[in-house]
This record gives sequence, C-alpha cells and structure tokens, in this order.
Amino acid sequence: MNTKDILLELRTKKGLSQDELAEKVFVTRQAVSRWENGETVPNTETLKLLSRLFDVSINTLLGEPRKLRCQCCGMPLEDAILSRDADGALNEDYCRWCYADGTYTYSSMEDLINNSVPHMVSEVFTEEQARAYMQQLLPTLDYWKRYDELSDGGEFEVFKQQLIDEINDLNIEGMPKVEKLNALAGSYVNLAYRLPSGERVRFLDDRKTYLGNQLASDLGGERCFGVLAGVDFILIATYGQDGADPELLLYKKR
Repeated sequence: MNTKDILLELRTKKGLSQDELAEKVFVTRQAVSRWENGETVPNTETLKLLSRLFDVSINTLLGEPRKLRCQCCGMPLEDAILSRDADGALNEDYCRWCYADGTYTYSSMEDLINNSVPHMVSEVFTEEQARAYMQQLLPTLDYWKRYDELSDGGEFEVFKQQLIDEINDLNIEGMPKVEKLNALAGSYVNLAYRLPSGERVRFLDDRKTYLGNQLASDLGGERCFGVLAGVDFILIATYGQDGADPELLLYKKR
C-alpha cells in the first residue's frame, strides 16, 4: 500500500475526520487531504506524531520501504513486536525482548544465543546449526558493533540480580531457586490469574516487556512456577498440568 492509502485506512479505523486528524498532528485539513490524495507525504516530525497517534511504525506509514531487523538479536520486525523508548515511542531498531522502555536487556552474546537457540531448532535446523548461525550473525548487528557506546556498564544486570535476590528471599514453598530472569513480552505474560476467591484478574499490560521466568517444579513435575517482575512489583503464580488458569501465589509491591 502507498502512504496515502495507509493514512486513509488508519484515520478511518480510528474514527477521525480529516479536521480531527489535522488538529491532533498540528497541520491543516488541507494538508491531510493532500496526503490522502497522494500529492504530498508528511514531513519527518509529522510522521513521528502519526506514528504515536496510530501506534504503528514510520516504516509502516511509508509503505514498508525497509525490511526491519532487530539490531540486537536479528529477528525480523513488524509493528506488533517493535520495542519502545522510555517515552513510549516505537523504536524501529529493536524487538520488545531486546530493548524495553529505553533499556537494553542483553549484555552478553552468549546469554542471547542460549535464550534464542531453543526457539530456532526445527526438523531442518539443528541446535548446532542455529548456534553457529547466531554466532555469525550477532557481531554484524549495530548493537553489538556499538556495544561499548550503547551499553549501560552493567547497571541493568545489577538491577536483575537485586530482583533475583528479593524473589529467592521470599522462600516460597516448593519453588526452585531463581537463577536468571529473561525479558518476556506480549499476551504470554498478561494471563488471567486465579485468586484464592476464584476470581480471575489480569495485572499486566501485554504491550509492555517484563522480567520473568518459568521454573520447573521440585514436586515431581505436577506444577511449575511463573515469576514476573517489574520496577515496582513481583508476581509469582503456579501452573498445574491440567490446563487450569495460573493460580496467583503472590503479588507484592516492591
């Protein structure tokens, strides 16, 4: 699709008139009309405003002239898995798992490879092939080429370790020791948790990235533990093998 068709479709879906869209991005109605007629395209600053308003990338607004790839892990990117800067704006250079709210989540190629390889293995792509592919790809990506410039000097790793220590200090019966926390994003983390009262509630936002892990159980595999954490909370749930909703064990404000 061309930019004119994309803007018309997005405006229509959002239920905005040309006047209303113009007001939101600080242009005239005539300017919006010219965009939708294909006479002009928005300038860079206006594209940024449109990206925020419609929650799509500038690449999408321009008709996807570039094939986006995460510059940390190499994953092909689409709007649904784009990362966000600290101010909430979409960042077209990274996926939600590698960069979240202005923070890079990986400081080690080895950790990234170890987390990625299990998801890449298939009948035609062995673990060894996947690992070799990642070892060759990562050094070519912008984040790793500019790691000394872009990294935070280990501050995020210190924060993760503080969370791990806090979680282990809770001493929840049956829960294995937490060794590491990974970046988790999307509907995977925004599950409906069952409270002791039987009520099902959602605590999380599936547009955000959280730290978490799913731990095997010491109880013969009958259940495992889901651990999720953010800047100001720790959430721990238990998952049975009968397909039931996860049962909330702890929701603790830090």
